[in-house]
Amino acid sequence: MNLLSRLSPEQQALFWQIARYGVTGLFVTACQAAIYWTLAAPVGLHPQLANTAGFCAAVLIGYVSHNAFTFRGQEKEGSHAARGVRFAAVSLVSYALNALWVFLCVTHMGWPEWSPIPAMIFVTPAVVFALNRQWVFR
Repeated sequence: MNLLSRLSPEQQALFWQIARYGVTGLFVTACQAAIYWTLAAPVGLHPQLANTAGFCAAVLIGYVSHNAFTFRGQEKEGSHAARGVRFAAVSLVSYALNALWVFLCVTHMGWPEWSPIPAMIFVTPAVVFALNRQWVFR
């Protein structure tokens, strides 16, 4: 008997939602991080401008992906427009966190341009999942 079969249906649904979020989130975060690094390091764009460009791409990719895949089958309150506004608000929280990592690591500490990426990959997505699950795609 596997571990998942011991979980209630609600716990199994949450497990698979987290798994889908992980796959989608890694893809979206990798897109954002790749755009950020490419523009900041090889191109030489200011790190905050590079972060903004990556963020804008990630918002578009993220909304479509999370709506269609991560939170599929979850009852969604409100209109697509209202959900989009809530997603944009959560995305601004994500942007602020990533801007903080860039500021702390690159600007303040003088570390290399890749140094904020671990926080972008692990910390920011955890916060954003909780907000998306409880507020955006509820």
